[in-house]
This record gives sequence, structure tokens and C-alpha cells, in this order.
Amino acid sequence: MKTLNTSIIYYLLITLFASCSTSIDNKNIQVSNSSPGSTGLYDTIKIMDSILFHAYNTRDFEKLKTFFSEDLEFYHDLGGVTNYQQNMDAFKKTFSSDRKVRREIVAGSLEVYPIRDYGSVETGIHRFYVIEKGQKEKLGSEAKFVQIWQKKDSKWIITRVISYGHQEY
Repeated sequence: MKTLNTSIIYYLLITLFASCSTSIDNKNIQVSNSSPGSTGLYDTIKIMDSILFHAYNTRDFEKLKTFFSEDLEFYHDLGGVTNYQQNMDAFKKTFSSDRKVRREIVAGSLEVYPIRDYGSVETGIHRFYVIEKGQKEKLGSEAKFVQIWQKKDSKWIITRVISYGHQEY
């Protein structure tokens, strides 16, 4: 019986230690939000993302389209795969609607990592808020995203997007 109690206590201590170290590791990942040595890259992509989605939120189509490569591939878990022109057409349609949509990144979810000799990968979680004509803004959906940014001739453009894990509200 004594051996059984010792084994249970040992198991509980190991489980507790493992869960504590996992929590600490996850906190460190969320605090850094970038790979080592790339805080400048993190800040750059965070700013680019902010400008991109300010254009989206304010329906500035001309500004918005400058952020995407003409060979864009957009992978959406619910909508399938689309290209540059399909996405530009969708933005135009969205912007001409009475229904307004605003995108916001979930605080603490943004991560940025370099891609050597290419650019960076940005990941995070974002929420889309909707305002129907004559109504108050409400949370419409939330999803995870991955954006691949290419630095070309000192300009940052998005070449690939993956949007997944959608939850509708």
C-alpha cells in the first residue's frame, strides 16, 4: 500500500511539474511574439498588418490592393482556394455592401518569424465585427490566420494567406 501511495504522489508531482513548465513555456512564447533577434521584423509586420487592415476597415480599395501579390493564393477552410482577382472582386463586393465589417487582431496572438531570403510569416487570431444597416456592431466571426509576406524591392507584399478555424457568432 505504501508503494502505491508513493507512486501516486510521484505521478501527481510529475504531472504538476509538467503542467507548470508547459504554462511557463507558453507564457514565454506569447510574450516574445517573434523569433529571437527579429523584434524589428515583428514591429515592421505588425505595422504593415495595421495599415493593411486600416484600409480594409475604412474600405480603401486602392490602398488595400497594393498589399497583395498578383500571384496571391488564399486558402480558406470554408471558402476554398482563391487567387488575386477573385479576392479583389470579393473586396469590391464587400465594400459596396450596406453591411460593414471591421477586423481586429486578438491581443497577444500575433507572432512573426523570418523566412530567410524571402520575407516573413505572420500568424495570429483575428475577429471580424459586423454592422448591419441600422444596428449596432456585433462580433461576427473569429479565425486563425497565416500570412506570408515577401520583401521585394524594399516593399512588403502578401503572397499567401491561410484562414482557418472559423467560428461564427
